[in-house]
Amino acid sequence: MNTLVAVCIAPSGTGDEYAPYVAEVVKIIRNSGLKCHTYSMFTEIEGEWDDVMAVVKKATQYFTDKGIRTSVVLKADIRPGYTNMMDGKIERLNKAIEGK
Repeated sequence: MNTLVAVCIAPSGTGDEYAPYVAEVVKIIRNSGLKCHTYSMFTEIEGEWDDVMAVVKKATQYFTDKGIRTSVVLKADIRPGYTNMMDGKIERLNKAIEGK
Protein backbone atom coordinates (compact mmCIF):
# COMPACT_ATOMS: atom_id res chain seq x y z
CA MET A 1 0.00 0.00 0.00
CA ASN A 2 1.36 3.37 -1.01
CA THR A 3 2.34 5.53 1.96
CA LEU A 4 3.49 9.12 2.37
CA VAL A 5 5.34 9.97 5.57
CA ALA A 6 6.82 13.11 7.02
CA VAL A 7 9.61 12.16 9.38
CA CYS A 8 12.03 14.03 11.61
CA ILE A 9 14.84 11.95 13.08
CA ALA A 10 17.09 13.90 15.44
CA PRO A 11 19.81 13.09 17.95
CA SER A 12 19.76 14.24 21.56
CA GLY A 13 22.79 15.33 23.54
CA THR A 14 25.05 16.01 20.56
CA GLY A 15 25.39 19.77 20.99
CA ASP A 16 23.66 22.80 19.53
CA GLU A 17 24.11 22.06 15.81
CA TYR A 18 22.29 19.05 14.38
CA ALA A 19 23.02 19.60 10.69
CA PRO A 20 26.05 17.28 10.44
CA TYR A 21 24.12 14.50 12.18
CA VAL A 22 20.88 15.01 10.29
CA ALA A 23 22.82 15.10 7.02
CA GLU A 24 23.79 11.47 7.56
CA VAL A 25 20.16 10.48 8.11
CA VAL A 26 19.04 12.38 5.00
CA LYS A 27 21.75 10.61 2.97
CA ILE A 28 20.34 7.25 4.07
CA ILE A 29 16.85 8.31 3.04
CA ARG A 30 17.97 9.74 -0.32
CA ASN A 31 20.05 6.66 -1.09
CA SER A 32 17.03 4.42 -0.48
CA GLY A 33 15.71 4.96 -3.99
CA LEU A 34 12.34 6.08 -2.65
CA LYS A 35 10.86 9.38 -3.68
CA CYS A 36 11.68 11.99 -1.04
CA HIS A 37 11.90 15.71 -0.38
CA THR A 38 13.73 17.36 2.51
CA TYR A 39 12.46 20.55 4.11
CA SER A 40 13.65 22.57 7.10
CA MET A 41 11.97 20.39 9.72
CA PHE A 42 10.90 17.13 8.03
CA THR A 43 11.78 14.82 5.18
CA GLU A 44 8.88 13.36 3.23
CA ILE A 45 9.20 9.83 1.87
CA GLU A 46 6.76 8.06 -0.45
CA GLY A 47 6.57 4.40 -1.35
CA GLU A 48 5.19 1.07 -0.23
CA TRP A 49 4.56 0.90 3.53
CA ASP A 50 7.19 -1.78 4.24
CA ASP A 51 9.82 0.00 2.14
CA VAL A 52 9.17 3.39 3.76
CA MET A 53 9.21 1.97 7.28
CA ALA A 54 12.41 0.04 6.56
CA VAL A 55 14.11 3.30 5.54
CA VAL A 56 12.82 5.08 8.66
CA LYS A 57 14.19 2.22 10.77
CA LYS A 58 17.57 2.26 9.01
CA ALA A 59 17.86 6.04 9.36
CA THR A 60 16.93 5.86 13.04
CA GLN A 61 19.47 3.12 13.64
CA TYR A 62 22.22 5.38 12.31
CA PHE A 63 22.04 7.15 15.69
CA THR A 64 20.96 4.31 17.96
CA ASP A 65 23.77 2.07 16.72
CA LYS A 66 26.15 4.77 17.99
CA GLY A 67 24.43 4.84 21.37
CA ILE A 68 22.87 8.25 20.70
CA ARG A 69 19.45 8.97 22.18
CA THR A 70 17.14 9.61 19.24
CA SER A 71 13.84 11.39 18.74
CA VAL A 72 11.55 10.36 15.89
CA VAL A 73 8.45 12.31 14.85
CA LEU A 74 6.49 10.59 12.09
CA LYS A 75 3.22 11.42 10.38
CA ALA A 76 1.82 8.96 7.83
CA ASP A 77 -0.84 9.38 5.15
CA ILE A 78 -2.09 6.07 3.80
CA ARG A 79 -4.62 6.53 1.02
CA PRO A 80 -5.56 3.27 -0.74
CA GLY A 81 -5.66 3.49 -4.51
CA TYR A 82 -3.50 6.62 -4.73
CA THR A 83 0.10 7.08 -5.83
CA ASN A 84 2.23 10.19 -6.37
CA MET A 85 0.67 11.76 -3.28
CA MET A 86 3.73 13.89 -2.56
CA ASP A 87 3.31 15.93 -5.73
CA GLY A 88 -0.40 15.33 -6.29
CA LYS A 89 -1.39 16.97 -3.01
CA ILE A 90 0.53 20.12 -3.89
CA GLU A 91 -0.93 20.21 -7.40
CA ARG A 92 -4.47 19.94 -6.02
CA LEU A 93 -3.76 22.59 -3.40
CA ASN A 94 -2.36 25.02 -5.97
CA LYS A 95 -5.40 24.52 -8.20
CA ALA A 96 -7.67 25.24 -5.23
CA ILE A 97 -5.71 28.38 -4.38
CA GLU A 98 -5.98 29.56 -7.98
CA GLY A 99 -9.70 28.77 -8.00
CA LYS A 100 -9.48 26.17 -10.76
